Amino acid sequence: MDTNMISKEENILFAAEKLFAEKGFEGTSTREIAKAANVNISMISYYFGSKEKLYEKLVEYRMKEGQFFSNEILERTDMNEWEKIVKMVDQFSDRIKNHKCFYRIMQREQLHAENPQILEFLKQTKIGFIAMYSQLLERGLKNGTFTKNPPIYLLHSTVSGTLFYALNAKPMYKEFLNNTEEESVFDEKYYTELNKHIKHLLKDLLGYEENK
Repeated sequence: MDTNMISKEENILFAAEKLFAEKGFEGTSTREIAKAANVNISMISYYFGSKEKLYEKLVEYRMKEGQFFSNEILERTDMNEWEKIVKMVDQFSDRIKNHKCFYRIMQREQLHAENPQILEFLKQTKIGFIAMYSQLLERGLKNGTFTKNPPIYLLHSTVSGTLFYALNAKPMYKEFLNNTEEESVFDEKYYTELNKHIKHLLKDLLGYEENK
C-alpha cells in the first residue's frame, strides 16, 4: 500500500468518523461521507467495500493506535511501574481529548450494540488493556513499588469510567463553573485537573509513595 493510498483511506476514515459521531451509523450515508472527504462515492467501495466495513476499519484503526502506544510504554526499561501507569493514563486521557468523535461513537456502540463484530473487537481490546494493567500491578507488587493489590477490573473501571463520565459531563461542568473561556482553553485546564485527580486516586488504590 503506497503512502497516497494510506492518506486517501485515512481522509475517508476521518470524514466518516465526524459524521458517525454526529448522526450515528444508520443516520450517515456513504454519499455524505464521500462529500465530506471530497472523493467520488465509488472510492468508498474501492477502499472499504461497504459502509459497514468502513465503520469496522475505523474502530480497528483507532483501537490499534491506542494499543501500539500502550505496548510501547509497557516495554520501556527507563521507567518504574508507577511511571508507566501514569504515562498510560496520560496517553488515554489525551486520546479521549483529541478524538472525542471516536469515543462518542464507541459509547453509543456499547449502549446500542449495533454491530456484534465491533463489540467483540472492543471486548478483546479492553481485555488486552486489563492484562497490561495486571502485568504492571504484579511487577510493582513484587518489587515493592506498590503496597496494595486492588481488584484489577475495578482499577481499569476507575480509570475508564472517570475519563468517559468526565468527557460526557464537560459541558455541564463548564456551565456549573460559570466558565466563559474558549472551549480549547477550558479543555486544557479541565483535562489537566482530571489527570491529576485520577493519579491521586491511583496512588491511594495502589499504595504508592513517591519518596520511599
